[in-house]
Amino acid sequence: MSPNPDSVNKPSSTASRLPGQGSYSCPQCEKSFSSSTILKNHQRVHTGEKPFHCSACGKSFSEKVNLKRHERVHSGEKPYHCTQCGKSFNHSGSLKEHQRIHTGEKPYHCALCRKHFSQPGSLKKHQRIHTGEKPYHCSQCGKNFRFAGDLKSHQRSHSGEKPYHCSQCGEGFTQLRRLKRHQRIHIGGKPVCVLNVIVKEEEVEREIKDEEKREVEEEEDNSSVVDPDTPRLPDRGRYPCHQCGKSFRSSSNLKNHQRVHTGEKPYHCSQCGRGFSEKVNLKRHGKVHSGKKPYHCTQCEKSFNYSGSLKEHQRIHTGEKPYHCSLCGKSFSQPGNLKKHQRIHTGEKPYHCSLCGKSFSQPGNLKKHQRVHTGEKLYHCSHCGGGFTQLRSLKSHEKIHIGGKPACAFNVIIKEEEEEEEKKEVEGEESDVK
Repeated sequence: MSPNPDSVNKPSSTASRLPGQGSYSCPQCEKSFSSSTILKNHQRVHTGEKPFHCSACGKSFSEKVNLKRHERVHSGEKPYHCTQCGKSFNHSGSLKEHQRIHTGEKPYHCALCRKHFSQPGSLKKHQRIHTGEKPYHCSQCGKNFRFAGDLKSHQRSHSGEKPYHCSQCGEGFTQLRRLKRHQRIHIGGKPVCVLNVIVKEEEVEREIKDEEKREVEEEEDNSSVVDPDTPRLPDRGRYPCHQCGKSFRSSSNLKNHQRVHTGEKPYHCSQCGRGFSEKVNLKRHGKVHSGKKPYHCTQCEKSFNYSGSLKEHQRIHTGEKPYHCSLCGKSFSQPGNLKKHQRIHTGEKPYHCSLCGKSFSQPGNLKKHQRVHTGEKLYHCSHCGGGFTQLRSLKSHEKIHIGGKPACAFNVIIKEEEEEEEKKEVEGEESDVK
């Protein structure tokens, strides 16, 4: 039921003037005010009345001063100026928050990890790391995100929008970090070696998650991560983490561990700038640039940069498939292949054609589809030279020449990189039913 306007236009009959204080008290919350007009304005907090309306957008306000402040959004007026850098603002509060950049003041503290922030909004975003809250949801695929910016970036995978363009070659990208990574190709006219590295899908996703964590760490103070008051557990010589309960033998180990929660990455690669939380990880990453592959398979002599990559490769020889689909029981040797398979059940198609909007569950299928638009024909008939965009179309065609029987696979001219890609896709889909 809407409030009676007459009851709001004047103070409640029960509102009394406090004796000897010259103030008027609110009967609902007992706050007192110096005049009946101020009391009347205050009572709108309880009634919800907003009698002041913006003529430009229709937004309503409970007090005239708030309407006047809002109207600066439309007029472009910015009367509050920073004396240090000259930047201007609509509201005095915005100027006050901005000035903390110059003063270094960070009055908002996280109760869990004691990080400091200059703005309450930054603290609120940071706390989602501890709570796991992901309040932003994609209406198309249901995926959840911690920050509004991450949702906006993700939605481009559905729309195909590419707002970031390379100034040198014009190529478009859905995310700024991908544009920055691409631009290394043009540095000095030579591609940076890290771009020639084929990175596993799960490695890329891990990097993206790390970047999400870093988003809210820009406000972080420079003090040590380890709280000096952190208690050492008696008789065990171990230091506990307040956030997850794990304990460590030394304060140094605890400090390293806490970067898991903070997202801090103090060790940077001098060649590509990538950051790492521990020195050992930076050292391991250096193998990408050096070309060293110290981990060798004893069965086929193939070499790898990382021990984890070797371990995954060896499953080809052992037949081990430790990753299982909970819906149909199929097993896979790598987590990435399980993830791809699960799209069969979920119906998720995260790869979109920017030209026609058609969606695909696998990147390889999108790549094949795009040949419809480009006209590229990689597969050629050894009998008549006819070109085809897909291998299965070539095989169907060759039956014409041999009376209905498929041609020998060795007669197919395939680019080396395409051959390798299809081989990986076949290996990824192979599985045993439990």
